[in-house]
This record gives sequence, structure tokens and C-alpha cells, in this order.
Amino acid sequence: MSTSTEMLLRVNIATINLFNFIAPPDAYYDFLNIYSESQWLKKCQWLTEYLVSHQADIVGFQEVFSIDALRELTQAAGYDYFAVVDTPSVNEDFIYRDPVVALASKYPITSTCAVTPESKLAKLLGLSDSFQFSRAPLRATLDLPALGLCDCYVVHFKSKRGHFEVEQGIEALRLDDKALQTHFAVEAAAKWSASIIRGSEACLLRYHMASRRQETQQPIILMGDFNDTLNSGILASLTSSDSRLKVQWSEADFKDYCLQDAYHLFERSQYCPPAIARSPTHYHLNQGSVLDYILLSNEFDPHYDQSMAEVEHYQTYDRHLINPDYECDSHSTDHAPVMISLRVRQ
Repeated sequence: MSTSTEMLLRVNIATINLFNFIAPPDAYYDFLNIYSESQWLKKCQWLTEYLVSHQADIVGFQEVFSIDALRELTQAAGYDYFAVVDTPSVNEDFIYRDPVVALASKYPITSTCAVTPESKLAKLLGLSDSFQFSRAPLRATLDLPALGLCDCYVVHFKSKRGHFEVEQGIEALRLDDKALQTHFAVEAAAKWSASIIRGSEACLLRYHMASRRQETQQPIILMGDFNDTLNSGILASLTSSDSRLKVQWSEADFKDYCLQDAYHLFERSQYCPPAIARSPTHYHLNQGSVLDYILLSNEFDPHYDQSMAEVEHYQTYDRHLINPDYECDSHSTDHAPVMISLRVRQ
């Protein structure tokens, strides 16, 4: 954390999917998935070099299995504060599943909690009232320079992987497992089941954030791996706004509960170069998608009359994906970290 007056006017925020961050001799998902010592060292070195070179002040992490190892690594890189609110599940003492999210900060964390679904809203969505997030979102309240207390959320929404296996669906429905159309239909159902969960998680999180906002009026930063694009419709509840609400409330009240994509705020700022293209954060079969986002409340919108900061810079770090160096990048991550720089008003 810089001590100069000029640097204190800026806060850098990053989100990184670490892609199976687990120290040997533990394994992820299967007993064969164990990093060698040299592979694990490469993974840690890559992350350390990113943190040191990019100097993010706040970092949200996804796919964390080895919590203590990440805490030690970030502390060595200059992050005095660390938060995690869940633990992975483990079988046979060394096979880990259900990775968690975490947050490291150079600024004080005053409180943390795991976001839990509102059971009554879950029931309205057609879900069981015992529905749980696939990975518990983390809410950490940070004390930031000039901004004061700010609620930072780290999420990793349900992946596009089907909520059940095709064979499981065929067996449950007692269908002909030799028919091609059966496989197509059940596979589509499995994928849609994941979309239902991901969209429901977004709705339930939005409700929690709105309730918290009403209670504290603190700025909001939401970051993480959304496992979908914001314009897909599945995650529309995070940024959508119903114009009918404007009839009942003032424009200022209405905007108090809206979140905006940091990239679009940067696009509309005076700092964005003309015609800059947004880079994908993940590639599947050579098809790139933006899955990793940072969303901000209206305190970070320069067009809002009570704006406290604005997005001065937006960066997608993708060299290890589009032009990898095996020696450095072979065990990095399959996502591109996203970082923004906030210029805080004084």
C-alpha cells in the first residue's frame, strides 16, 4: 500500500479465479489430481508475480482449496488482511471438492460474513426453502481511504456444467438410453438446471445486497467469476432495473440500488481510449467470453451527483492465455484476472 498522497487517491481492485489452488499432497476432485512440488511452486510464483507487479489493493479469489497457503502467500505479498467464510469439503482426508472464495486486502477488514439465501424468496423462485449457494458468497466490509466503510462481495456462481449427469437423468426418467434424441433432451435439461441455479443465485445475492444497502447505505463492490455473461439474461437481476419503479421513487433513490459494470463506467469516463475492445477472460474451444466481472454501486459513477470515485483504468491480464510462456504460465490459471483503478474524489 502506497503512502504517497497521490497514490492514496487511487484504489486498485482485482478478481482472480485461481483454477484449483491446492497444495500437494492434497488432490482436487480425483486422487490423480495432485500437483508436484515444482508445479505447485510455479503456480504460487505466477500468482505472487501478478500481485507484486500489478499492485492491487483488494483482491477477490475464486477456486481456493488451500486456504492457509493462500493466506500466507498474500501476506508475504503485502496484504495484511485476509477473509474467508467457508471451507472446502474433503473425502478420504486428501481429495478436496467445493472450493471457496476469499479476499485479501491492504486496507482493514472490519467485518465479514457468508451470504445466505433468504428462504422465503427462494421459495418464491420455485426453489426449496433449504436452497444454498453452490459456493457461499463472501461479504467483507473494508475501511477504504476517503471512501470509508465499503461492502465488498466475492462470488463464484454455479458453473455451466449440468446439475446432474445425463446418465442419471435418463435413469431417473426411465428413458431409452440408446436413443440419440433422449441424450440431446436430457443434456439440454442438465445444462438448463445449472442456469436455473446460477440465475437464482444472482437474484438471491441481489436481494441480500439491497437489504444491506438499505441498512447501511455503504458503497458496494461486487467481484468474481460469474460463469456467464452479464448480457445473457441469466444474470440480468444483478444490473437490470425496472423503469416502473421510477414512478414510485425518485431518480436518486432508484439509482441507490443499481449496480453497474466497471468496464462500462470506464468506457464512459474521460480516461478510456477511443474504440477500446473488451478482452475475454476465459476461452473454451477457442471461443472467448467475459465471465469475470467487477460491479459497482452509484458512488463510483462520475455522472451521479454524489459520486465519490470513478473508474480510471480497466485491465484484463490475459498474456498467459493468448501468448503463454510455458516456464512461467504452465500452472497459472485458465481465467484472465480483471483489475480496475478507482480514482477517489477528495
